[in-house]
Amino acid sequence: TTLFTVAADKLIKINRMTVANVDGASAADVTVYIDAGATTSSGGTVASGASDVYLAKTVSVPADATLVLVDTPIYLRETDVLKGGASAASDLDLFISYEVLDDA
Repeated sequence: TTLFTVAADKLIKINRMTVANVDGASAADVTVYIDAGATTSSGGTVASGASDVYLAKTVSVPADATLVLVDTPIYLRETDVLKGGASAASDLDLFISYEVLDDA
């Protein structure tokens, strides 16, 4: 699922990303990644030729628990797409604290 796409001439600084399992009985897996597609860079967030950069891949979140996925700032460049999902529908809540910076 697409969580958000960085708009043209914008830069997103993700400060913190937290996922909570709201199911009281079962664990669920979370996956979050940056789909950079055809984006290439030198010294950016994505290495040349890379298409997906995972922040978490099928990481188990226990029932009634919270997991911090990102606690050190990361940057997403224009046209980067943040995607993610859960192994069980409606079991995980994702909270992202971020800032939008204009890089025009």
